[in-house]
Amino acid sequence: MSSFVSVRYLVNAAGNFPSHIEVYLSMARIFEMMKFPFPAPEDGEHIAADTDCSTAIKHSSEYIAPQDARRAWITGFSGTAGTAVVSKMKATLWTDGRYWIQAERQMDCNWELNKGETTIVDWILNETREGDIVAADPFVFSIVEWESYKKPLLQGKRQFVAEEKNLVDIIWGADRPPNPTDDIFKVPDQFFERTWQMKVKEIRAQMKENPYRPTALLISALDETAWLFNLRGDDIPYNPFFKSYTLLTENFIRLFVNESRLPQHIKKYLNTACTTDMCVQLKPYTDIRQNLQEYAKGNVKIWIGQEYTTYGVYEVIPESKLLIDRYSPVQLTKSVKDSTEQKGLKAAHVRDAVAVIRYFVWLEKNVPKGTVTEVSGADYVNKLRSEQKYSKGISFETISASGLNAALAHYSPNNETNRKLSPDEMYLVDSGGQYLDGTTDITRTLHWGTPTDFQKEAYTRVLMGNIDLARSVFPANTIGDKLDVWARHALWEAGLNYMHGTGHGIGTFLSVHEWPVGIGSHHTCQLQEGMFTSIEPGYYQDNEFGIRIEDISVVVKAKTKHTFGGVPYLTFEHISLVPYERKLINVSIMNKEQIDWLNKYYERIWNTVSPELQAQKLTEEYDWLRKHTQLFSHSVIVKYPLISLAGALLGSFLSQAWIL
Repeated sequence: MSSFVSVRYLVNAAGNFPSHIEVYLSMARIFEMMKFPFPAPEDGEHIAADTDCSTAIKHSSEYIAPQDARRAWITGFSGTAGTAVVSKMKATLWTDGRYWIQAERQMDCNWELNKGETTIVDWILNETREGDIVAADPFVFSIVEWESYKKPLLQGKRQFVAEEKNLVDIIWGADRPPNPTDDIFKVPDQFFERTWQMKVKEIRAQMKENPYRPTALLISALDETAWLFNLRGDDIPYNPFFKSYTLLTENFIRLFVNESRLPQHIKKYLNTACTTDMCVQLKPYTDIRQNLQEYAKGNVKIWIGQEYTTYGVYEVIPESKLLIDRYSPVQLTKSVKDSTEQKGLKAAHVRDAVAVIRYFVWLEKNVPKGTVTEVSGADYVNKLRSEQKYSKGISFETISASGLNAALAHYSPNNETNRKLSPDEMYLVDSGGQYLDGTTDITRTLHWGTPTDFQKEAYTRVLMGNIDLARSVFPANTIGDKLDVWARHALWEAGLNYMHGTGHGIGTFLSVHEWPVGIGSHHTCQLQEGMFTSIEPGYYQDNEFGIRIEDISVVVKAKTKHTFGGVPYLTFEHISLVPYERKLINVSIMNKEQIDWLNKYYERIWNTVSPELQAQKLTEEYDWLRKHTQLFSHSVIVKYPLISLAGALLGSFLSQAWIL
């Protein structure tokens, strides 16, 4: 009998990674537990167990806590996406093309890297026999992911069963990082408009309005519970979440959490001493399955969002008692920011711009000296953010990439790959901060020397795509995917492209990637006024350089002459406020509308950020901003082919095939 133990890991992991010897010995213990013979290293064989050792937290989260970094611990590979499978004779890792080089560097010779030659399911079928049992940890698969394995395995006459005891957790043992114990805290009143009681009433109203009349809503995504109660924690690197579930009905609110982490004033804030419909009942975090099973015995209907509910929770609810949508109502409600959240996000981006501008001034002075590396640069910009008001750390691991390293779209520097920044190379920095009033994310590409004509053209076309998308006007409730072509068309005209999504939502002191808002991604939903998304086209020349220009934008009402059908029309407004690299912009290939937009944006940057620089007594940065927001001339302009763009847009609206 074979077994397949899955521990999904889709994000970056904190902490130290094991040596190759530690990885080999750890996997040997897996085989011993599964009662398989363990081949000696000289046999040329690999480990003996059907084990998927990629990891994720039990909430389908993008980022995870150190104690959930199972795949990184068992393989040594620290990339943010990947699935590792170990059979009786082989150990194989799947990850996307962004991480192939990194995976080959970090894994030892016991591991093979599969670059898409076979699917994971086909690999498992080849490594097992008919009748074998394939077991997986149900808490590390979303519902959709579980079904994507279950159906073909059953068709292949393999049994696919849930096994809560994760073998990696068992062998990790005492060396596994402990669960967080720090207090969960409340967001200060000045940073939220709606109390948790108001939010609960709003969600309950949506439950009553639902024609299928759910009696309960299960909230699994960590950012949903954090948003609902205006609470934050520090369980997840870069994300202010805490491990929890919430079960909300018309009559009660149950919060499944480690109660020892709730100070008395937080318990009072949550009304935990009473039992009415607006009192929060505290339950142990580990009791969620048992509690759901008990609740499901009644005449009930439990509403869940399948994107962020794991199979481990889903499987205990009878199918007849389920109401399934792609996203929970909390996820969708949270995505439209109220006036206080919008104000906070905009204010956070002003202070964040100050930190980034300070970093750019520092780079201009120090890169020519040869004293700045990718790692030291990342550390310094992180430090500058920490000095800004309301700072609560960074929002993701800073991408600081020079020259050829920037050609890897999501590269993060380490001691092995660290390169010195050079005036003769392009430099890409993608970074962001967490502040009490908002979350930030911005990417700029710089050059301190003389760029090539091709680099200038590629950069300008990326900028044109950013501007065209920012200028776009569209009906309310347009799906973000339909707007993706605006960001790509200028690149497409030159035969260039990029292989990642164009935009993602962003939270208010929550997640830097807040779905389902986005552009050019299968996660995207209908865009509405008050949603925030990134706009980040790019171009990556293999082994030479990378370009990405990323800004956060808010969806606002557009000023249109007409309103066909009474439907409001929308557009975007950038809230990122840092100027672009002037020496990389070739205005001769831009049209008048693009240059006008750019000049108006620069005027807004100057009028908004310069007072903050003065307030912080940053004279040198003030002078830098004045220089870098000078307006562009219209003296040399080409006619941009709007007819071909219109044709591309029509094709985008008629087809949803472009999914990234």
